[in-house]
Amino acid sequence: MAKSKDVRVTIILECTSCVRNGLNVNKESTGISRYITQKNRHNTPSRLELKKFCPYCYKHTIHGEIKK
Repeated sequence: MAKSKDVRVTIILECTSCVRNGLNVNKESTGISRYITQKNRHNTPSRLELKKFCPYCYKHTIHGEIKK
């Protein structure tokens, strides 16, 4: 079975307010809130955005899907 044909794919969600505030100087820095989840490729072909808690901002912010 080919991996690219799977319906459910693993994605990474990253805090958008940390990135906008300039805290994300290096993509691999430890000060960025990231969550790992799965989505159904057929139901949501566009990028996913969820409201999650960011421990670095100390509030609920929008976390958007990023490339791996």
